[in-house]
Amino acid sequence: MRAIDHHAWSNRWRDWHPAEKLIPAGGLLILTLVLPPLSSGPLILAAMAWATVFGAGVPARALLHVLAAPAAFLLLSAPFLAISISFTDGFHWQWSPQGWRLALETITRALAAVSCLAFLTLTTPLTDLITLSRRLGIPAGLVELILLVYRLIFVFAERAMTGQQAQAARLGYARMDRSVRSLGWLAGTLFQRALHQARRMEIGLAARAYNGELRVLGSERALSWPRLSIGIVGVGLIGLNGAWLAHTLP
Repeated sequence: MRAIDHHAWSNRWRDWHPAEKLIPAGGLLILTLVLPPLSSGPLILAAMAWATVFGAGVPARALLHVLAAPAAFLLLSAPFLAISISFTDGFHWQWSPQGWRLALETITRALAAVSCLAFLTLTTPLTDLITLSRRLGIPAGLVELILLVYRLIFVFAERAMTGQQAQAARLGYARMDRSVRSLGWLAGTLFQRALHQARRMEIGLAARAYNGELRVLGSERALSWPRLSIGIVGVGLIGLNGAWLAHTLP
């Protein structure tokens, strides 16, 4: 999480207007849902990887780390889509060609969609997205919830790391039974601290006359129509190529 936030604040496209990145990423995300995945998915994945690594200057390792968890989940669950199970005459299972195609389409579509979100999170700070969300009329309660969760993620991640290091220094993870016990104690401690932190935050906001909206300092950026036009044209070209490949490929 810290690495994602670091790259979002330090990439080459950091000073761009958030709409210049949100609209192309959102357009490609819609294409992943509309077009056939086997024809459009690789194009979208390649375009988002190029824009993230070569355009915004985010290290390829950071992008791979973001995509690693969903990719591993998809690869582990894909074989279950390719297996056909029957209980008519006992228990029988067999590989299904239709299931393999469904698994491949699911993996391709999901990775293409995740690449759009990875591009947005690695190139755009959350404060810019919050400012844009308020201008677009997103409900204030939802925006405040996003801000609070974003803040508390860093707080509890740091406390969890500190607690784990303290347990490791006391040989809390020397054996399997100690590891399970230490993880249980750490989870229980974090839960108690979460309740305590929420109570302290509620008291602090009430003392500061909280009226239902947390203000975040954001900088004004001019919207570059040439860059936005290039992004929209790129989305259109990818959509046309994906539709053409869908008609030509079997």
